Amino acid sequence: MASVTLEKVNKVFGRDHIIKDVDLSIGDGEFVVFVGPSGCGKSTLLRLIAGLESISDGDLNIGGTVVNELPPRERGVGMVFQSYALYPHMTVYDNMAFGLKLAKTNKETVHERVMSTAKILQLEELLHRKPKALSGGQRQRVAMGRAMAREPRILLFDEPLSNLDASLRVQMRNEIARLHNRLGSTMIYVTHDQVEAMTLADKIVVLNRGHVEQVGSPHELYQRPATKFVAGFIGSPTMNFLPAKLLNGATDGCRVNVAGLGDVTLPQAADGYSQGSSLTLGVRPEHLRLEAPQGDNCFDIVNVEYLGNEVYVYLEPKEGKTLLIHRSEAPSQWKEGQQVSLVPDTEHVHLFDESGAALMLSDARSAA
Repeated sequence: MASVTLEKVNKVFGRDHIIKDVDLSIGDGEFVVFVGPSGCGKSTLLRLIAGLESISDGDLNIGGTVVNELPPRERGVGMVFQSYALYPHMTVYDNMAFGLKLAKTNKETVHERVMSTAKILQLEELLHRKPKALSGGQRQRVAMGRAMAREPRILLFDEPLSNLDASLRVQMRNEIARLHNRLGSTMIYVTHDQVEAMTLADKIVVLNRGHVEQVGSPHELYQRPATKFVAGFIGSPTMNFLPAKLLNGATDGCRVNVAGLGDVTLPQAADGYSQGSSLTLGVRPEHLRLEAPQGDNCFDIVNVEYLGNEVYVYLEPKEGKTLLIHRSEAPSQWKEGQQVSLVPDTEHVHLFDESGAALMLSDARSAA
C-alpha cells in the first residue's frame, strides 16, 4: 500500500492542454474515485499515475518517492481496464500468473499468489477454464485477479464495469467494495457514472475540462457542492436550477427573487454581491414540495414517472426549456396536466453566482 501525491501535474498533447495544474493527495488505503463527463481528463490522469503517459509538468509522488521517470513496472501499480484484455488461449490460472512469470517470479511464489488471489475473488473453481467459458462478471474478476496477484501497492481501475449489464454492475460494485474492505489497499477508480462514485468512494475527485472542481466525501459533494458544475453532476436525478436576482444580501443571509417562485429568503451570505446581481438557485428534486397553484407560482405537470418505490414529477417552467423534477415516495396524487406551485426547502437550497461558484452559508448557519 502507498499514498499518492500530485503536485501541479499537467499533461499536454500537441496544442491540447488535457490536465491542468492538478494538486491532489490520496492517503494510504483510501478508495478514491475520479468522476466527470467524457473528455474531462479522468482516464488520462489515471494513465499518468500508472506511467502509461508521461507528465508534461509537475511531480507525481508514490509512497514518498517522485516517480515521474519510472516505467510502469517499477511504480508498484496494478491496472484493471475497461476491456478485460484476457489471453483467450490461456486458462484463468495462467492469465493470473502471466505477469508474475514475466517478472521471473519463482514457481512456488507464483502458485501461492494465484491461489490466494483466487480465494479472495472466489475464482478457485474456475482456474481450469478459459475466458470464453466465463460470464462477463467472472472475466472482470479474473482481470482484477491478474492485477492483484502481482501484489501492487496501488490498484487502478479504468471504467471496469462499463461493459456489464445493469444487474451485474450492481453485483460487481459490491464485490469491489468488499474487496477493498478485505485488502485495505489504495485504490483509484475512474468512472463517468456518478452512482458508482457515490457508492464506492471514500473520496471523490470531480474533474471538469482537465482541472479539479472539488474533492470530498460523497456526503460533502452531495450536501455542499462547491460549484454549479458539481451540483449538476452529482446526484440523480440532477439538481434543478432556476435563475434568480439578488434583492438584498448580508452576512447572515439574503433575499432573492426566483423566476416562477417569487421572493425567497435564504441562509447564504451575500454581502459581497451588489443588489440585482444575477444568481442561480439550485434545489434537489427531493427538496421541492408541490402545492396548489398560487398566483404567479404556477407550473404545469408534463409527465409523471412511477418507479415503484418513488415517483418523479416533471414540471415545465415559464422561463427556460429545462424541465424541473420533483421526487417523492409512491404513491403520488399528482397527474399529468395538473397545475401546481413549487415550494423549495430553504434549508437545503443552494445559490451560485455568475461564475458558477457556490455562495457559502452564513457563519451562524455553518456553525449550526
